Amino acid sequence: MSADAGKNIVIIGGGPAGLTAALEILRNTDMKVTLFEAEDMLGGISKTINYNGNRIDIGGHRFFSKSETVMKWWDEILPVFEDSVPDEKIPEKCMLSVSRKSRILYLRKFFNYPISLSLQTLSNLGLIKTIRIGFSYLRVMLFPLKNEKSLEDFFINRFGKELYGTFFESYTHKVWGRPCSQISAEWGAQRIKGLSISKAVMHFASSVMKKIPGLSLLTSKEVETSLIDRFIYPKYGPGQMWEIAGKLVEEKGGKIHLNTEVVKINLDSTRIKEVVVKKSDGTEETVSADYFISSMPVKDLLNSMTPQPPEKALNTASGLVYRDFITVGLLMNKCNLKEKDGTSVKDNWIYIQEPDVKMGRIQFFNNWSRFMVKAPTETIWLGLEYFVNEGDELWSMTDKELVEMASAELAKLGITELSDICDGMAYRQKKAYPAYFDTYKDFNQIREFTDSIDNLFLIGRNGQHRYNNMDHSMLCAIEAAKSIKSGSTDKSAIWNVNTEDEYHEGK
Repeated sequence: MSADAGKNIVIIGGGPAGLTAALEILRNTDMKVTLFEAEDMLGGISKTINYNGNRIDIGGHRFFSKSETVMKWWDEILPVFEDSVPDEKIPEKCMLSVSRKSRILYLRKFFNYPISLSLQTLSNLGLIKTIRIGFSYLRVMLFPLKNEKSLEDFFINRFGKELYGTFFESYTHKVWGRPCSQISAEWGAQRIKGLSISKAVMHFASSVMKKIPGLSLLTSKEVETSLIDRFIYPKYGPGQMWEIAGKLVEEKGGKIHLNTEVVKINLDSTRIKEVVVKKSDGTEETVSADYFISSMPVKDLLNSMTPQPPEKALNTASGLVYRDFITVGLLMNKCNLKEKDGTSVKDNWIYIQEPDVKMGRIQFFNNWSRFMVKAPTETIWLGLEYFVNEGDELWSMTDKELVEMASAELAKLGITELSDICDGMAYRQKKAYPAYFDTYKDFNQIREFTDSIDNLFLIGRNGQHRYNNMDHSMLCAIEAAKSIKSGSTDKSAIWNVNTEDEYHEGK
């Protein structure tokens, strides 16, 4: 029995972090958990949207982690099924083993992603460009930038200025709407860590040598996450994992309230006393608890507090910026892209580096899981991704206008013909990516204040305003649950997730 048995826990947010925290707290305790989710479904940005039987994964979520805890956690809910059997014999609740393939479309040529040392890459770049990239990389290896102030510095130190300008500069600007010189280097430290040309070289050499018995240059723990060759994936998309997790929470006695938004947080000295929630019918209810776990945007969290937080913390929170996201789903009868053997392309993603279109990336949902597509042998279901700001020109388009624009861009790239697109839809996701610029440089003001609230624990991508992947968010939730179950108010273990060199991923 835990030190705080019988206590009431309020969890704000029903994404991976909130649901993981709920299950971990309910494990072997008699604590009472109440979870509030503002939307009408669980999963956060890891939910799965169903459109006419075709499912959309918002942003793409590879289930892969170097954390054995997370891998075991996933397997307990959705076991991995790897046998090659007819579709009808594959269990409804399972994870599939998926081959990973990503490419970059640049100047209408395809490059492997991450950039690999192949004859195709060298041929696409050309001799002069390749030599310039090589010398640029050698220069930065000999004379690295000693103080990485920006994401631009981070990229240049690992890839050289020439390769940075070719593959990172414009795409990152498209994603964030800001040049790399205005983004904190911390984004790279969290998302890319040790990946560099030297690691890519080692991976390439290892992939060749591992075919020779007894020879290998890298262990599985040393392979950078961006270089993994396979990952696991729920049969019906990431939302399946979190829908089942939600049912488990309720089976264990937890209460989940959808369409219920936390609109006010009442403080009493160094503790949260209660929260006020607004239901879908507009009515409000005051809910008290012993502990509060929040994955709601920290910007909204501080602005909902009464009395107000210290001025510096509140101003920092109010100035935090987010990047929003639009996925346009397009259903095609035919795709012009083929593998060398004439079969459909095997890409999970294709990153679009072309400056004459607005899309940033294309997902081929058939290649994540064929069960995501209603008729996978007859149609190809794509997700065209656009990085936007809420209220801007793209965000304000109607769904019909977005589908028409995306269809035209897809045809412009030669991926299909307009006549082969048979259906489409659009989905907007607010606050998909917490940004590392503007007041983020003063985020320590927020952390110092929230850490001083004894019974408040911040988790999740938006709860901590960190561009964490799914497994990072889960590990933060697990640490929060440990603290609550032991009666500790120390938050350091939560904040230390995704700060070590060893990288975890599950987007």
